[in-house]
Amino acid sequence: MEMNEENIISLIKEDIWMMDILKSVKTLNLPDWWVCAGFVRSKIWDTLHHFSERTPNPDIDVIYFDPANMEEATEKILEEKLRTLNPHIPWSVKNEARMHIKNMIPPYLSSVDAISKFPETATALGVKLDEKDHVILTAPCEIHDVVNMEVKPTPFFTETKERIDIYKDRISKKNWRSIWSNLNIHHI
Repeated sequence: MEMNEENIISLIKEDIWMMDILKSVKTLNLPDWWVCAGFVRSKIWDTLHHFSERTPNPDIDVIYFDPANMEEATEKILEEKLRTLNPHIPWSVKNEARMHIKNMIPPYLSSVDAISKFPETATALGVKLDEKDHVILTAPCEIHDVVNMEVKPTPFFTETKERIDIYKDRISKKNWRSIWSNLNIHHI
């Protein structure tokens, strides 16, 4: 199956579970919000592997960008609100305006900037709903790698030995090939 951005958006629009998650997050009215990473990547890889059942996600990553309130406690309150709306989802909410402090790097400029600096290109994806509930996809590292089942570090994660080591450690711990056997993992 040849997959492009339009196909990815259609897959998500046709997935009631994914749309429910997006609609739940939209109710929070967060600035520059996205549901990202494995939420999108796993759907694509499951589809390309012809899985009939969804691969469980250890968490659903919700990000937003709000430099006016960088309190970690706010993220926990937002997670609780989401749990109230959808209690069976393992929510993880992060304000990317503060994550540079945790990661000891220069500040992100936006949520999409943060997504571009995720460890793997295939994970550097996000989706959200616009004001008319249309699915919007962001792929700052493009979709080539995810749709071709290639796992590579983002350019940001090739800049230092420390980041390369983080990428290598993640690849080892995630063990994605045990789930998606057709992946081509790039070791650097």
